Amino acid sequence: MAFHLRSISLPSRPRASEAEVEQEMLSLEASISSSTTITTMCDGLRRLGDIYNGVEEILGLPSNQVAKMLDGEMECSLELLDLCNTMQEIFVEMKAIIQELQVALRKGDGAAAQAKIQSYSRLAKKHFLKTTKKATSAGCRMVTLFTKAREISVSLLESSVHLLSKEIDIPKQSLLSKAFHKKKAVVCEEEQLQALECSIGELENGTGHLFRKLVQIRVSLLNILSS
Repeated sequence: MAFHLRSISLPSRPRASEAEVEQEMLSLEASISSSTTITTMCDGLRRLGDIYNGVEEILGLPSNQVAKMLDGEMECSLELLDLCNTMQEIFVEMKAIIQELQVALRKGDGAAAQAKIQSYSRLAKKHFLKTTKKATSAGCRMVTLFTKAREISVSLLESSVHLLSKEIDIPKQSLLSKAFHKKKAVVCEEEQLQALECSIGELENGTGHLFRKLVQIRVSLLNILSS
């Protein structure tokens, strides 16, 4: 990936670094808009980690004025951490349901399969995220970076759940009508479900990566505000 914030000497080029972070955010938004797939979401979560690396480096620059303006970011960062934690729990539940659904298919238990599909759908639809509060401070570019990064993070997580809710609709149409009549169909559906399980796992890993970056950012904020 061409985006390497850590190769730049931030103390001597703080403005250029901020511009680079902003450019990467624009690039990420464009990527998400042009291709809404699970692969795009996974890549987006990883790229967000790079963006937050850049933000953390900029935070290391001495600026008492910026430190005061970032005070409101503490609450917002905690909200985003909570969202990431909730999403990780959802992904774990989804994987468990998919595994149980595969067992039901192998046993030919139509009622159990239907119940698992409904559980999955309810879980996906129940946890759509709401936009977190915005920490605003006129004239502070650093706060703007935080706000934009947070908005992209929430959008990615929302889109991920939405995509997963649609994925179950693909096999659902044939699961109960075909899977219990032809062994080949059962194998086919299991392969689809295994692929879906892998996708959920990738999203879980991407969200975990973002969560760890957010923890680092929060520690940096605490250090700045307490100094």
